Amino acid sequence: MKTKQKIVDVVNERSLWEGKGDIKTYLIVLLITLIPAYILWYLMIPALNLKSVAFWIYLFLISFFYLMNLFFYASIKRKPASLKVPTLVLVLLISVMVLAGIGGSRIFHAKRYSQILQVEDGEIGLIPSVDKTESIALMDTASAERLGDREIGSLSGVVSQYNVGNYIQINKSEMPMKVSPLTYDGFFKWLSNKENGVPGYVIVNPVDMSADYVSLQEGMKYVPSAYFSKDLARHIRMAYPNVLFDNLHFEIDEEGNPWYVASIYDHTIGLFGGKKVIGALLINPINGEVSRSEVKDIPQWVDVVFSGDLICDQYNDHAQLQHGFINSIFGQRDCRQVTVMPSEDDEETYIPDYGYIAKDGDIWVYTGITSVNGDSSNIGFILANERTSETRFITSAGADEFSAMKSAEGEVQEKRYQASFPSLINVDGTPTYIMVLKDANNLVKMYAAVNVEQYNLVSTAVSQEECIQKYRTLIHSELEIDDIADRSDFEEKTITIQKIQTIDIEGNTWIYVIDTDNQIYRAKYVDVIDMIMHEAGDTITILTDGNMFTMK
Repeated sequence: MKTKQKIVDVVNERSLWEGKGDIKTYLIVLLITLIPAYILWYLMIPALNLKSVAFWIYLFLISFFYLMNLFFYASIKRKPASLKVPTLVLVLLISVMVLAGIGGSRIFHAKRYSQILQVEDGEIGLIPSVDKTESIALMDTASAERLGDREIGSLSGVVSQYNVGNYIQINKSEMPMKVSPLTYDGFFKWLSNKENGVPGYVIVNPVDMSADYVSLQEGMKYVPSAYFSKDLARHIRMAYPNVLFDNLHFEIDEEGNPWYVASIYDHTIGLFGGKKVIGALLINPINGEVSRSEVKDIPQWVDVVFSGDLICDQYNDHAQLQHGFINSIFGQRDCRQVTVMPSEDDEETYIPDYGYIAKDGDIWVYTGITSVNGDSSNIGFILANERTSETRFITSAGADEFSAMKSAEGEVQEKRYQASFPSLINVDGTPTYIMVLKDANNLVKMYAAVNVEQYNLVSTAVSQEECIQKYRTLIHSELEIDDIADRSDFEEKTITIQKIQTIDIEGNTWIYVIDTDNQIYRAKYVDVIDMIMHEAGDTITILTDGNMFTMK
């Protein structure tokens, strides 16, 4: 009670605000603050970098702690001190964070945000052809987890001490694979196993639906599930105290050696805006060696430097902010976005989703591109390299991935199978979704192929080969019907051309026209030969049913 009364008396005297203070008092309080300041940094491990939001939060917390220490020390010891400067420092820190956040926002820098990801046009030929379906990763993470858990469950010495971590999609020997390291099952399991380290990892083949446990000759000691100095993020921070990094994940090289990879990034717009990946950290989890590489020098075996989520966010900025922030909200001219699905936690929250393709020794993410109006159709796709961020936009109108999934599920609705997020393949020049159908236990039961342009064209079978064979027969029959289709219901329409593209399908050349409303029309080139005289920006009159068209 006496201490409390002293504090009240000092505050009433206003000496903490008006007194000049003794330099010795400030130094003593500073020394008192140093130890908790280091402990807090050790726990938070923020980058010592002005572009790190966590660093500014850390400075605020330490300044606040110093202010409280000064208040109580001066009050109890009845030492003269002024709280004005520490309080002003707190106000300044808050002001800088708020102003930096606003100043680097998309409202003021829409054009710069739209240019972070460079997107080039691509052709249908970039999509893996039907004879390379071994490069398509059809299995989703839930199924991989089921197979991996089953494999680990038979190893009593492993399953009692470790869990299976998060799976990451990689390319190994031109084959898509999912890998996951074992993780310590809590602090006490780490304490009893830290000398030997994590003994291995799980690798799942999403093509033949198999899983294997790989035992290492020497365990991984520097991992995210370890503690203190062996905690991987803390180990990296000690080696690179000022580097901004995230996307810390597990990978393996072509020889099966374990590695952890983290993406190095920078904020290129203001202090906190315009996130851009500029390199990677490669960590050997066995001996803890950390090396840094620029993007152009990253080894070929590294697969994920630019995460799929980051690529989707940056593409949305590219496709929505190119004509300014106001247009992205109101007019929305030429605005597009990646396909999204409802969040499992909140059906009103939508998150991007994407599939994976193993191509040219790398993992590419693909996702459909649709209008911002939330309809269920795509105007094309993007393929993006997760190692280099090389991104290609491919024009191809049709149903989005989720409509295709529902269409496939409808073919076997009596079995109540659920479709996985599809991958994209090129079947004789025709963009096609291919996916697996799973039962309630996440076990693969069937395969399904769905035509992108006409998602009512669906084939299902118990094997991938049979599914594709049935699908080929289906689309070839449909193309023959297209040749003799009744066009009496075509209506006249005037459009402005945004883009023209030709595609070869089964020896026939088709022409696709995209208008300024992002509507896509197609026709056999021989039927609209006059289109050779037109280019982007021309206004023409056509006869169309909304899909096929002829010249008026």
